[in-house]
Amino acid sequence: MIVWVASFPRSGNTFLRIVLNRLYGVRTSTVYDVDGVAARLGADLIGFEERPAAVEAMREAQEVYFVKTHRPRGDQVSEIDKAICLVRDGRDALVSWARQASEKDRRYEDELRALVTRPEERGAGQWGRNVLSWLQPQVPHRVVLRYEELAREPGGAVERVMTAVLPGLRPAGNAAIPSFAELQQVDARFFRRGCTGTHRDELPGELHRIFWSQPENAAAMKLLGWQQLA
Repeated sequence: MIVWVASFPRSGNTFLRIVLNRLYGVRTSTVYDVDGVAARLGADLIGFEERPAAVEAMREAQEVYFVKTHRPRGDQVSEIDKAICLVRDGRDALVSWARQASEKDRRYEDELRALVTRPEERGAGQWGRNVLSWLQPQVPHRVVLRYEELAREPGGAVERVMTAVLPGLRPAGNAAIPSFAELQQVDARFFRRGCTGTHRDELPGELHRIFWSQPENAAAMKLLGWQQLA
């Protein structure tokens, strides 16, 4: 059986994987051939394991496999697959992704504009289209976890979604979940701000308007309760 750990990039997926590993001993593989995050931060911290088989074989197995993906829900995902759908305000996710993409020689403003205006379907695609693919139609076996909930109370938030996804799995009573300050000591550029509302001082007004002008972004934001003036 597969449980997808799904999110748009820079929505807290790495921290979620860390908490799953610490709290439940769950190790995660990825839908990709290479897990760049595990290579950067360390497989033990993330709880990474190599994907043991093709997705179809993992789905048919008796064992439960947790698989990270940033892709929209598509042909590779069965309607019966369970999923933890981690969602973050699209504006915050985009500025965070642009910061990461511009760590070396590229300009933040150029990366941010490219991400906000990207029309293509490849990879993670557009934020709103990606999020809506996982959240619609709403079904009990695809459980929504909000970034702000995960950041505020990681243990309780993950226990809630795991109770819905795999009710027979019990958390460890003495699990030590690293604080954001501890994670910053590992890699302060990867674990950058760790808060909500970062778009307020990082997303220029013009790009903010472009973000909202895209129908799927507006639909996803409305579905999640985020207002245009927030």
